[in-house]
Amino acid sequence: MPYPKHPPFLFLSLLILFFSFSSNATLSSPQFREAPQFYNSPNCPSIPRTISICAPSTVHVAMTLDTAYLRGSMAAILSVLQHSSCPQNVAFHFVAASNDDHLRSMISASFPYLRFRVYHFNESIVSRLISTSIRAALDRPLNYARTYLASLLPACVRRVVYLDSDLVLVDDITKLSATELGDSSVLAAPEYCNANFTTYFTPAFWSNPTLSLTFAGRKACYFNTGVMVIDLSRWRAGDYTARIEEWMELQKRMRIYELGSLPPFLLVFAGNIAAVDHRWNQHGLGGDNFRGLCRDLHPGPVSLLHWSGKGKPWARLDANRPCPLDALWAPYDLLQTPFALDS
Repeated sequence: MPYPKHPPFLFLSLLILFFSFSSNATLSSPQFREAPQFYNSPNCPSIPRTISICAPSTVHVAMTLDTAYLRGSMAAILSVLQHSSCPQNVAFHFVAASNDDHLRSMISASFPYLRFRVYHFNESIVSRLISTSIRAALDRPLNYARTYLASLLPACVRRVVYLDSDLVLVDDITKLSATELGDSSVLAAPEYCNANFTTYFTPAFWSNPTLSLTFAGRKACYFNTGVMVIDLSRWRAGDYTARIEEWMELQKRMRIYELGSLPPFLLVFAGNIAAVDHRWNQHGLGGDNFRGLCRDLHPGPVSLLHWSGKGKPWARLDANRPCPLDALWAPYDLLQTPFALDS
């Protein structure tokens, strides 16, 4: 007896339904591949895995962690480990405002040998201080978590490299961590003194004699807070979190700047930081190519590529509208696509 034949459209409908379900599941809960394990070179100081995360010779890296930027975070972590001469000596400190356990399990699954901790960030600490900015994405409380690293991380962590989630390293992070801070600098970062510093603050700020004197005697230059080396001991001793919060409170009263968490850092630190070579923050690569703003690299060598700005490389690659430099981010992408074959 012949089997009944199903109409072709029924098979196609079932096929479309299956792939639609699979696609939605992938979008709501992305899956990431397991990264390879990286080992120390023979001349690295030995740190037994049984020893605390605060062991000597540890290179500490801090990042925020959330679902929206998890794909970027995964790529950044991989790039740090892949280019480190002593990857087993790198410890990550992740600050998360929600989904702590889920994010922790995702990191563990892709990096089972990683030394890391996840710290919960209570957004109510800073929510009351945030003023609306020219970009809504800058108003997320987690953007301000870098201000609170000194209280979130263990007291034994004396120096940390803070990294945004939209970047990759192509050099050894140990070199960046070892940046000389001198006798008094609290943080180090690449400075950009050709930028028009006055544009980061409103006319109300510059027209107020008391406020404009803030930068008197300081050669204040713009620096990007997405890549910083921070001496947490000096930060704690000087209570710099409170100093930043004071400027945020003033901003709530009279609006002295427009750009989220960056201006308070400039107000407190600009002109008083240790300079880092520009190779460690080739920033601004997030120019939005939908408006024809793909960016080129700045002149000179490159140790870190940073897609600061609206356009993120993973979004542009998914939309099949990448900028040329997005191809440099793609090799670090750990996203497991539905049709990827296991290698």
